[in-house]
Amino acid sequence: MSAPLRPRPAARPGSADAPLTFPRTLTVGVIGAGRVGAVLGAALAAAGHRVAAVTGRSGAAKARLALLLPQTPNRPATAVARDAIDLLIVAVPDDALTGVVAKLVEAGALRPGQVVAHTSGAHGLDVLAPAAAVGARPLALHPAMTFTGTPDDLARLAGISYGVTAPAELRPFAARLVADLGGVPEWVAEGDRPLYHAALAHGANHLVTLVNEAADRLRDAGVDRPEKVLAPLLRAALENALRLGDDALTGPVSRGDAGTVRRHLERLAATAPESVTPYLALARRTADRAIAAGRLRPTDAESLLDVLSGMEIAA
Repeated sequence: MSAPLRPRPAARPGSADAPLTFPRTLTVGVIGAGRVGAVLGAALAAAGHRVAAVTGRSGAAKARLALLLPQTPNRPATAVARDAIDLLIVAVPDDALTGVVAKLVEAGALRPGQVVAHTSGAHGLDVLAPAAAVGARPLALHPAMTFTGTPDDLARLAGISYGVTAPAELRPFAARLVADLGGVPEWVAEGDRPLYHAALAHGANHLVTLVNEAADRLRDAGVDRPEKVLAPLLRAALENALRLGDDALTGPVSRGDAGTVRRHLERLAATAPESVTPYLALARRTADRAIAAGRLRPTDAESLLDVLSGMEIAA
């Protein structure tokens, strides 16, 4: 665990310049024992903090807590908020966050000086405005990782990034908290939270869909174990994309092979018509990027773009 924050020179109590001081061991509460909340609670406990209470109502949530935080009391949200002397983590779905914060404020469960952090990538500090109005300190703390809600996730936290939005005076605390979790902060401006989250969802969530689409089409082609075929290819493609950017593009679209792409689309239309539209969208975007990167000359792309446009009209 990282060292405690050192106080700045003394200032008049209650003034804007008063230093923020927090104990070495934080007393923490977690509202929401979903995949993210349960894992972060366990990670904070492993870092030496005291997780006083957690909220998890469903059978799946209770099972996670039995694995990850077996000694932590499972209590109602308002009780957890009152027990969280230093830090309250609200790890609920994006659309539920506003309502949960409002109920905590209405119940008088939050206190001045308490840090209230949510784990939503899409939201910034605005959603915590009611908590800030009663003196709580707002923090947006989003781990850029996919979670299973099992102990295996704890090892995956090492070195990951956290999208953090925080008031200036809370940045040292946020940096310390992320360090205690084994991560690295990425400071995201309030207005950029939706774009930040869209980028992660587009990359990670849509990747899962894309991989499963590819696996399904391989099964349609008679391949018994598509994961065996895809694993080395997709790992190499991902590593190359992260290292080389658009220079990693290969395949018929980047070469302008219109005939091959036409045959792809004709067979998809006959076998899996639901795959035609996403293939077209990705092929068109791939062509745009290949042209912009100089991987595909505009003259070589003309026939390919004609094929894509024709199939778009047909679809």
